[in-house]
Order: sequence, then C-alpha cells, then structure tokens
Amino acid sequence: MEQATPAAIEVSAARRVYGYGASTTVALGAVDFTVAPGRFVSLIGPSGCGKSTVLRLVAGLETPDAGRVLVHGATPADACAAKLIGFVPQTPALLPWLSVLKNVTLPQRINRKASKRRAPHPDMRELLRKAGLGDAMDKLPAQLSGGMQQRAAIVRAFGLRPEVLLMDEPFSSLDEFTRESLQDQLLGLWNELATTVLFVTHSVSEAVRLSDAVVVMSARPGRVVDVVEIDLPRPRGERLFEKREFHAYEDLIRDRLRGAWRSADIAKAGGAGR
Repeated sequence: MEQATPAAIEVSAARRVYGYGASTTVALGAVDFTVAPGRFVSLIGPSGCGKSTVLRLVAGLETPDAGRVLVHGATPADACAAKLIGFVPQTPALLPWLSVLKNVTLPQRINRKASKRRAPHPDMRELLRKAGLGDAMDKLPAQLSGGMQQRAAIVRAFGLRPEVLLMDEPFSSLDEFTRESLQDQLLGLWNELATTVLFVTHSVSEAVRLSDAVVVMSARPGRVVDVVEIDLPRPRGERLFEKREFHAYEDLIRDRLRGAWRSADIAKAGGAGR
C-alpha cells in the first residue's frame, strides 16, 4: 500500500492566546488548514485577525496554546533545524555593510553542512539576474530602491532551497507597478524551484493573482471561514486583470470577508447583551 505524502503545512485546531487574566486576548481561535507540497497559498483577513500569528506559528517563532502545527510532518522547530523553512518579512533586513551578492549568499555560507545534505542550492548570481539585479550584485543595500532591496530579500530566501517559504506582506510598502513586477519575479522563482509558499496579504487582487488557494480568515479571534481554490491558468501575466474569471474570484473572496465581519459583529452584539 502506497504511503500518503504528508502535507507541507498542517495547522490543526491551533489556538493562540496573549496576556493573562483580565488582559487576555485570544488572537486565534481553532485554526485549521493544510497546504500540499509545491502549492502557493495566501492568507487574507481583516487587520488584527492573526494572519501574521499563523505565520509565526508555522515558522516556529511562537508555539500554539492548543492544537498543533506541522511542517512536512515535523514540528516547526525541527523543520527550522533542518533548514526546511525560509522566511521573508515585511522589510528586507539586508545587512548594510555587505554587497547584494554577499547578502543573498550569506545563508549558504553560514549553513554549509545543511546545504550539502540537501539538493544542490541554486546559483545565486543567476537568480539575481532573473530578478533583475544582475547589475546590482556589487552594490550596497543603501544604493538600491525599496523594490530592489525586496527582490534581493526574496532571492536570499530561496538560497537554501527551503521546502516551505513563509512571506509576511513583503510587498505592502511598494507602489502598484513595483508590486506587480515583484509578483512576477516571485512567481518565476517559485515555479522554477517548486517551493511551497504561504503568503500573508491584505490585497484581494494580489491573493487571487498569486495563489492556488486563498485561506480567508475572520476578525479576531481569527479562524478560517473558507478556503477558496483559484482555478486560473498559469502563467498569470498582466492580462489576467482583464479576465472575468479573475474578478469573479475577487468578488467571491470579498463576499467571504464581508460575511466574516458580519458574523463577528453579531457575536459581539450578542456578548454585549448577555
């Protein structure tokens, strides 16, 4: 009998509570979803619903108060130790005294043993060229625009060929055209390296354009209200925005978000009346 391949990410009844006593805040209710290997999945929901908290649980930066989180069948801590997880924060966090090339190759240099145990790591010079940074390899971060710095951060995250790449609103501070350009760069790298991506965003259009599926979360305490499968052909170029199917998915996700807000308001009103 053939053994089933474990999910790349499994979040089961994960709950997260901050504070103590009267100051307790339930950030996440019982959150459940899975991500199959190689898929691109986005998390979307109202501000403060716990999207980034979910990402931190998967990254092993926090521990759930109840439930469990697994990455390729292992705990996040073990997955991190095995270099299975890459993380791209909202800001690039490049070291200002290192060139772009030295910044993006730093993970490989400090994790040589892990690199040898895994599949050959990608040619970082080639990835930089594919990301439009071929002429910037020897420059310092301060000499780059914000969009170029974020491209370098994305290339760096692919350096150890992580099985799972976690991205916390990496394009939120960029203008629309730079954002779309970086989306294209990201999709190109993702397609080439077959990495599983869990992507946090506030943008419905960004989620639809990038994703195989969109996990819609409610207002705090965060919970999953729907998982919308995005059945649009790839590659997804700029003409995607002209397609009726694209806008139908946008409308569907916005409707799910409005429903989540209404449910939260009803629950609050019920609590106030008791």
